[in-house]
Amino acid sequence: MIKNKEIKTLENSVVELTVTIEKESLKKEYDELLGKYAKTAQVKGFRKGKVPAAILERKYSDSLKMESGYNLVEKSLEDVLKDVEKKPLPYYTPRLVDEESFTVDLDKDLVFKVSYETYPEITLGQYKGVEIEIPKVKISKEDEKRELERYQEQNAVVTEKKDGVVEKNDVATISYAEIDENGNTVEGTAREDFTFTVGTGYNYYKIDDDVTGMKTGEEKTVEKTFGDDFEYKELAGKKVKVKIKVTGIKSKQLPDIDDELAQDISEKYKTLEDLKKDIKEKQNGMIDSKLKALKQQRIIDKIVEASTLDVPSSMVEQELEHSWQNFLYQFGGDDTKVLKLLEMQNKTKEDLLEEWKPSAVKSVKGQLIVSKIMDEEKLEVSDEEAEEELKKQAAQSGMGEDEFRKYIEDNNMSSYLKHSLIERKTYEMLIDSSVIKTGETVKFLDFIQMNN
Repeated sequence: MIKNKEIKTLENSVVELTVTIEKESLKKEYDELLGKYAKTAQVKGFRKGKVPAAILERKYSDSLKMESGYNLVEKSLEDVLKDVEKKPLPYYTPRLVDEESFTVDLDKDLVFKVSYETYPEITLGQYKGVEIEIPKVKISKEDEKRELERYQEQNAVVTEKKDGVVEKNDVATISYAEIDENGNTVEGTAREDFTFTVGTGYNYYKIDDDVTGMKTGEEKTVEKTFGDDFEYKELAGKKVKVKIKVTGIKSKQLPDIDDELAQDISEKYKTLEDLKKDIKEKQNGMIDSKLKALKQQRIIDKIVEASTLDVPSSMVEQELEHSWQNFLYQFGGDDTKVLKLLEMQNKTKEDLLEEWKPSAVKSVKGQLIVSKIMDEEKLEVSDEEAEEELKKQAAQSGMGEDEFRKYIEDNNMSSYLKHSLIERKTYEMLIDSSVIKTGETVKFLDFIQMNN
């Protein structure tokens, strides 16, 4: 059937495959298709299944030719792709090149081109002994104080404030909406029963001072002017009117930071010092965890710089789609709401994905590099290591070992478990072999909030 095949490698891991099929195979496919339709076709003046082939050809020849051609494209691709060295990515379907000009002539060999993305060729640069710089992180008394104040807030006694007005540190419940020059609500800006602590600034329009002094049930419209450097870009440099209604006020009484507070938080704390010690341990744990992630990322960044690889666009698109779904999840999976919010910022989904694209490319490159190193190093995981990891994950999941084991088996995740362990070993090998220098000292909070 297949007379000839040619493979041409293009940019970004795209392959163009040209296939030639003998005209005899094309004619055979056409005749079989004609015979099939002759048995079922209904044409006026003829009984079902009794339509002469010549009549069918006269009426449907062009469509029969095209269907025969497409059938052969599909059939031949299955055979051709079994033998080619550069195969399509698992999730990628080869596409006809210039499909609009695809024609079928029964007197000629059928020639068609398809393109597809394949796993990229990667030339690894140096990946052992990579030199990186990591900051030194300092925990201060201020970090401890901030955490203690958070516990203090969590354990505050909140009571209804039936009379009186909104004061600083009160918990105010409000409804608000942005209004236009005609007093109409701007679409997508209305919010009902929004609760916040006055004075913290944890509200969109920064209306802490504006609600101070208001009573429950009171309404007013305020005009807000935002600087060009305002934290919410959609409001930066703008002047807006906001209609506010206070629907509830609660006063908040903070407990003293003492042994009693520590005991209220957990029975494992007997004194305030016990709580402080635990805070310090948790903060150090956060530092260790982030430092590990930072080391991994900076090592991979260095290896990517020293390596050569093309990134398939479909892999970038997949990464972007994953980021988009995570973004939607933050808003309860409501894409309508998210798209409206973007519209308020004069943005579209496409604009946002374009902003994310450099990060997506970087992420995909990192994944490909790690995968290549895993192939090169051929690290293995013993059954004992896999069993230990299973027990660890079972404990973290809250399932019993037997229940978790069944879950792994039922979902065919055993190979994934081993793969993740090998990946972890690979990262550990890279870190152990790297040269790590200590950089500038940074504050704990700045470090925790920084991007890798």
